[in-house]
Amino acid sequence: MSETAPAPAKTPVDFWFDPLCPWAWMTSRWVLEVEKHRDIEVRWHIMSLAVLNEPKLDELPEEYREMLATKAWQPVRVVTAAWQKHGEHVLGPLYTALGTRIHNQGEGATLEALAGALADAGLPADLIEYADQENFEFDAELRASHKEGIDKVGQDVGTPVIALPGPNGEQIAFFGPVVTPAPKGEDAVRLWDGAVAVASVPGFYEIKRTRTRGPVFD
Repeated sequence: MSETAPAPAKTPVDFWFDPLCPWAWMTSRWVLEVEKHRDIEVRWHIMSLAVLNEPKLDELPEEYREMLATKAWQPVRVVTAAWQKHGEHVLGPLYTALGTRIHNQGEGATLEALAGALADAGLPADLIEYADQENFEFDAELRASHKEGIDKVGQDVGTPVIALPGPNGEQIAFFGPVVTPAPKGEDAVRLWDGAVAVASVPGFYEIKRTRTRGPVFD
């Protein structure tokens, strides 16, 4: 009897997110849809809008500065603590639970939403204690994950950062795609194939137009 050949390895696609960002949430739902139709495996990583904006706080509107100083830290701390204490495999399910509550259900990034998401993802309730931990135990790990994504794509971006296959198998990272609502089925695959196509061009850097529509959660 001949041995069955092992299944070919799936192509890794690395995705850096801040759970507070609605645009990252839209992109994440798109790439999960693509995962159903293309032989890829999404690997989740945490990044932080608060960390990203630390060097330019003085240039930001006061309301945005206040948001970064408070609500922006709580979700990333909880997610980072879950990752560090329970493994990277919890990142995807926890992000889905968080995003569903924060964005789709309109709960916002409240402590109640964070606690509910931990329960939804089957994680210990006491992880919520990290939300307001002033000297965050896993700050170095959070910043290292953030830096890994930003180093791949450069400083002039936000979240999400997505790294996908380039022409020679190496990963090419981009900010985005920024899209709403998240494409499904053939539309999702067509956008993916387009992203792979532009990643295959060594000198490609940017396509952009002004957003005229807010995120549509469905």
